[in-house]
Amino acid sequence: MKRTLSSPRPGWQDIIKRQGLLFSRTVKADGGEIQYWNEGAYYEFSPAEVEMLENVTEELHRMCLAAARHLATGEMGTLGIGAEALALAAASLEQEDPAVYGRFDLAYDGVRPPKMLEYNADTPTGLIEASIVQWYWLQDVKPENDQWNGIHEALIAAWTKQAASQGGSGTLHVAHTEVEESGEDWLTAAYMRDVADQAGWNTVGINMSDIGWDHERKLFVDLDEQPIRTMFKLYPWELMMREEFGRQVLAHPSTVRWYEPAWKMLLSNKALLAALWKLYPDHPNLLPAYLDEPHGLSEWVAKPLHGREGDNIVVFTADGTYSQPGNYGAEGWCYQQWYPLPDFDGNHPVLGTWVVDGQSVGVGVRESDGYITDYFCRFVPNIIDAPAPDLSRP
Repeated sequence: MKRTLSSPRPGWQDIIKRQGLLFSRTVKADGGEIQYWNEGAYYEFSPAEVEMLENVTEELHRMCLAAARHLATGEMGTLGIGAEALALAAASLEQEDPAVYGRFDLAYDGVRPPKMLEYNADTPTGLIEASIVQWYWLQDVKPENDQWNGIHEALIAAWTKQAASQGGSGTLHVAHTEVEESGEDWLTAAYMRDVADQAGWNTVGINMSDIGWDHERKLFVDLDEQPIRTMFKLYPWELMMREEFGRQVLAHPSTVRWYEPAWKMLLSNKALLAALWKLYPDHPNLLPAYLDEPHGLSEWVAKPLHGREGDNIVVFTADGTYSQPGNYGAEGWCYQQWYPLPDFDGNHPVLGTWVVDGQSVGVGVRESDGYITDYFCRFVPNIIDAPAPDLSRP
């Protein structure tokens, strides 16, 4: 693995906008600007590294399913979601409700074994840039090379499989929250709707706040009063469970087939890290992690169980303590061993390895100036040091 400087394409800003990446520019608190999409460099992997990372990702996914079953017992508490929500997640896991996708965050420097930082398994974003935008960058800049990226095709195949499991084409409602400022959630939901359309679904877009409950028919409905039977929602389960909407889900759990399913509450929760370490101590791809306190760790990162985008993370090292602001933490904490991100000339990458239908299908690399990957990170494309296959992308 190495980082190589590259010349940005002329007019790249307009190019990525046409491909759906409308939220590239980030304004920092001090008034400075960061371009989220950064094609001034790329990361290069060898075929052997890709094969290793694919195997690690799929093994971690299987381990996470085992850890979810452990969390579902309640032995490690109610995970900040409450007993009713935990019971819903446990029942969903027991009946093997189908899932589509997720994204691991791994620390890897090309030398040491990759280490799992967390699993974004409920509402992962970063999808358009990983699946579409970097693929077209490859065609323009490095067409002679391959890329670790089969995300688009895998998503279509997964939605085709889900349609077949329900007897063929049906209606899929695709929901997101309208209050997210960057537009990333809306665009991610729109992309998921596109791949589901290509898989044969009849998709209907809707805001989460526009979903209604029909008390007489005891089912959720859209703005046209049509029943919602199958839904992809880009909205965290733990938030749903705290709202009136969630009360109806708890009372009527079988009215909707959810993507992602309720058992993803167990994987998106940072308590997963502690459960993994309990089940697989000293695994080469895991970091020691515990609930409630550091348990003897000399340097650690405190992560709120429901935290996102680096909010409220506390880093305690021999060099001092650093914390991020945010609104999480009341739900509880997980303490994970401090593991500095790799340093490539001052750039600190995290590998977002994508899982679709249980298979490792691609990577998105985000890098930051510091050791916390937050709202001001940059997405950098990747290549494989191997010839490009004869493929086309619709």
